[in-house]
Amino acid sequence: MIKYGLTLFTAVMVLSSCENENSQVNSENVINENAATFKEIGTITIGATGAAEISAYDEVSKKLFTVNNSGTNKIDVIDLSNPSTPVLLASIDLVTYNGAANSVATYNGKLAVAMESTVSKQDSGKVLVFDTTTYSLIKQITVGALPDMITFSADGKFILTANEGEPNDDYSKDPDGTVSIIEVSNNYAVTTLDFSSFSSQLSTLKANGFRIASPTNNFASDIEPEYITISSDSKTAWVTLQENNGVAKIDLTTKKITNVFPLGFKDYNLTENIMDISDKDAGFLPNPWKAKGMFQPDAISNFEVNGTTYFVTANEGDAREYSAFVDVKRINDVSVILDPTIFPNAATLKVDTNMGRLNINTKMGDTDGDGDFDELVSFGARSFSIWNGSTGKIVFDSKNDLDKRAQDLGVYDDKRSDDKSVEPESVVVVKMGTKNILFVGLERADALLVYDVTNPVSPVFLQSLKTGDAPEGLLFIPAEKSPTKRSLVVVSSEGDGSVKIFQPDLN
Repeated sequence: MIKYGLTLFTAVMVLSSCENENSQVNSENVINENAATFKEIGTITIGATGAAEISAYDEVSKKLFTVNNSGTNKIDVIDLSNPSTPVLLASIDLVTYNGAANSVATYNGKLAVAMESTVSKQDSGKVLVFDTTTYSLIKQITVGALPDMITFSADGKFILTANEGEPNDDYSKDPDGTVSIIEVSNNYAVTTLDFSSFSSQLSTLKANGFRIASPTNNFASDIEPEYITISSDSKTAWVTLQENNGVAKIDLTTKKITNVFPLGFKDYNLTENIMDISDKDAGFLPNPWKAKGMFQPDAISNFEVNGTTYFVTANEGDAREYSAFVDVKRINDVSVILDPTIFPNAATLKVDTNMGRLNINTKMGDTDGDGDFDELVSFGARSFSIWNGSTGKIVFDSKNDLDKRAQDLGVYDDKRSDDKSVEPESVVVVKMGTKNILFVGLERADALLVYDVTNPVSPVFLQSLKTGDAPEGLLFIPAEKSPTKRSLVVVSSEGDGSVKIFQPDLN
């Protein structure tokens, strides 16, 4: 769901050049960097709240292009030729295009911008393609309503947008959620896919944790695509359906949605999943609770190990709150009645320092239809998860590790315990040397966590870093494309308008 910005990660990678560069490079010309040693080397602030949402890097011009909607809708252009002293060069004014940018992506001298309509968010959106050197407009393409994220395929042949299609406040307009596939070499021809063909599978999907609920009960319009990742061979895409607790798989060769994977639930009553779900308990106090969490991922990334492709999700969570439809209440609300057989100690559970403050989905949990709650289902899983790209089956979940790492770093905010906690917003997996490295951005903890996911079933924590306020965009610039020939991580934070650059040490 679009908050003030949206969360996005664009991936790229780097190779190092110090004075003794030749002695640092192995026989395969790979820099031997230590992914556990990233440090901040540069920062720039481009505005106030909402200023630095999503960034994309163009290796041709060595420029960073950052969404800035803190005032006038624009893309700020930052000189990154010296990452320790980034310099604001110019801005691309978007006002004349009657839209606000939600996301940016680059490929070989082209900048693609996803634009929602400023006339009505329910109107068709557009993609603008600019030249990264002259900033001149190359092409304008119509896509689905509310394009929330944009990305190029690895070969540059496709531009994809996740078109969220949010309703207006009274649900008098609720456009279909869609994915647009733009063929760059075919004069930017666009194919926009909706999800109506999967409506016949609704019963099965819901039984496995997929979430469909709205005043109109229209399957296609209730789907809300959020974020996209594309396989390295540019043949397959996976799209998060955040509000629906699912991920869709798309065949880019046939331009068809082939699968919708329901993601199920996380059980907070298991010892390994214990969580702090109260903002009134005076600290970080995780415990087991008879509640579940929908995964509801925001960002998504993918990687391959031994011929198997996996996708990684940032399980942020999101409720729907409109004048015509609200699906969230606290457990201590008088209208939330717990089944007395399943919850015999309901009065105790509803105390604020216990479960009372937890936000739950009011459209789920009445499994026998008698008007009370037999299950308590909350928003988000407060984790990152790794899934099999072919089957959609989970192979790893970080359980409560993100919360614990934030607490160890001194950035856990107990005021968010009742409402999705640290809110994992961003994920990106990249190759550093021979290892697959995962970066996870925590929007409510202002932190970046680093893991080695070379073994997908057993990731290893490497490092935690403080970022700007409310990190939204996470971008990895690989060494071979970096201006310093060293890997860089760029974190764009919408809370304080900062763009921070991190670089690792050499081994």
